[in-house]
Amino acid sequence: MSTPRSEERNVLGGPLEPCGSDPVTGFYRDGSCTCGPAEARHLVCAVVTSEFLAHQRMLGNDLTSPSAGFPGLVPGDRWCLVAERWAQAYAAGIAPPVILAATNIRALEIVPLDVLSDFAADVPDDPRSLTT
Repeated sequence: MSTPRSEERNVLGGPLEPCGSDPVTGFYRDGSCTCGPAEARHLVCAVVTSEFLAHQRMLGNDLTSPSAGFPGLVPGDRWCLVAERWAQAYAAGIAPPVILAATNIRALEIVPLDVLSDFAADVPDDPRSLTT
């Protein structure tokens, strides 16, 4: 049985904080990296970089092009990434920064906390200033 979305925890053990609302992120488009009853894998709250976006586009996961209500991402956007995609970027040496308080504890099934912690970010007032 899955945990109710409102009770999901972050990788630090605290309540799961929102990840992003502009654009609205999350599998459920609720702004959070919740797993919920669908067992969603969009668990890592990342601040996307141009390098990460280019890498994903090269792999066939174009996150920059608008489609069906999705505005497309730009560097600095906060986005709930599929944990395996973040791990893939990490292996390629281009993992984007992570917001630990907004990253679902279920991400630890894929990526160890010490690895995520190495990429922990304090997001500036204007996260779009993060271009790489």
